[in-house]
Amino acid sequence: MTTIAQLTFIPLATHNPTEKVQELIEHLAQYDVKIEIGYLSSTVIGDTATVFTLIREVYETMSLEQERFRFHIELLSPEK
Repeated sequence: MTTIAQLTFIPLATHNPTEKVQELIEHLAQYDVKIEIGYLSSTVIGDTATVFTLIREVYETMSLEQERFRFHIELLSPEK
């Protein structure tokens, strides 16, 4: 099964949010998923287990590295 997740990361306590978003995109590239970069969000497409692992690990990493942030996740129905 393939899962599609749209991720929107908004760093709240920084003067350079673009840099923080770029760091997140570079982190996403470490996973075996297809990544589509949009203007306000990024979409990851891949195996369901991989996508959920990615979401958890990104959240945990950002929780350690960022002072304050918003992380919106939108899941589309899986493709079989």
